[in-house]
Amino acid sequence: MTTTGTTTKPDPEPETGPEAKPTGETMERTTTAPQVPPDAERLRRWRMVLGADSADSTGCALTGQDAAMDGALNALYGGGAGRKPNGRGTGGRSAGLGASAPSVARWLGDIRTYFPSSVVQVMQRDAIDRLGLSALLLEPEMLEAVEPDVHLVGTLLSLNKAMPETTKETARAVVRKVVEDLEKRLESRTRATLTGALDRSARISRPRHRDIDWDRTIRANLKNYLTLPGPDSATTAETTGTATTGATGTVVPERLIGYGRSSRSAKKDIVLCIDQSGSMAASVVFASVFGAVLASMRTLSTRLVVFDTAVVDLTDQLDDPVDVLFGTQLGGGTDINRALAYCQSKITRPADTVVVLISDLYEGGIRDEMLKRVAAMKASGVQFVTLLALSDEGAPAYDHEHAAALGALGAPAFACTPDLFPDVMAAAIEKRPLPIPDKEHQP
Repeated sequence: MTTTGTTTKPDPEPETGPEAKPTGETMERTTTAPQVPPDAERLRRWRMVLGADSADSTGCALTGQDAAMDGALNALYGGGAGRKPNGRGTGGRSAGLGASAPSVARWLGDIRTYFPSSVVQVMQRDAIDRLGLSALLLEPEMLEAVEPDVHLVGTLLSLNKAMPETTKETARAVVRKVVEDLEKRLESRTRATLTGALDRSARISRPRHRDIDWDRTIRANLKNYLTLPGPDSATTAETTGTATTGATGTVVPERLIGYGRSSRSAKKDIVLCIDQSGSMAASVVFASVFGAVLASMRTLSTRLVVFDTAVVDLTDQLDDPVDVLFGTQLGGGTDINRALAYCQSKITRPADTVVVLISDLYEGGIRDEMLKRVAAMKASGVQFVTLLALSDEGAPAYDHEHAAALGALGAPAFACTPDLFPDVMAAAIEKRPLPIPDKEHQP
């Protein structure tokens, strides 16, 4: 009971339900629960962003997992992170990953504990680029600790010739994991898209009734449209009770267009011509996977050619994209003209051939000869596609002059993502305009 003056009021009953307000013991528990002040949390976040070198400015000390995450980041991006594995550095601080594989392997384990896979891949790439750790990838213990991705595969391929036998099996396992993941992502859509394109491209002029492509047949025969005299409107109104106006018409199908029936023979020849210079590493990986997928389709005859200043035909290894990748040698110069000359010599059915050149177009060979070859192939009926890159990396660096020259020949050069590649190939097979992304920004 609560007494105020001469008025006595009963204590209110405690509220229940979802909208009950905390009172008594409940209020006491709420106010005593530990909470981080908003300012302290803001300082903690800024401390994590700015790094150890700025700790004094925030006045915030990290503990527990925050301190461990900060240590992993500082080893790569801190003041001493410019130190190379040989011990020499760009600054006077002692931070860094050190030169031994065990210390790097521990660091890789730490970042996989604290960060998501996408962040781990970026940090691994930065560690290789900033700290010169490529040589440590030649040690099996190191490879077992890394997070496999396309960029790591490119680095391993560039080290292929220097890789000891004890490391090659581990490296192949890493590459195979990446390849299998890419195949799962890309194979089914590629097959479905290209199978439909191949069926639509195989047109016949005397189809069975069930194989007639009515849409194309009607469009092809619109010139044969005949206007039929309409019935007398008065007579029609008397017999049907409905008045009609205007005449009707029909299309006389002089030429039938039908879908081709399935065949065991190859309907199209595909030639993938891939620049294996160092800047094209990611494109080489994706192109090898796509090459293996295309080669597994019996209605396509697929050839895969890689080049620098020499030309290597890897078609006989297309049943295993890992073998294809280890058959490449990233780095060196570029002779596009020589590669196209080889591809041109292998074309036997120009009207049914698609040539895909994947290159940044920095030509070390004879520029005019290269352009003449492209013009000659297109004049013979070859569908010629130029991809400046086949990767998820965004806009690549490329030779703008050569790209513009190819565009003038009717072979526009553009960068292509792996997800867009099946649509590009389908358009080339059907001889439709290519689905060029951001066409207004292309050379």
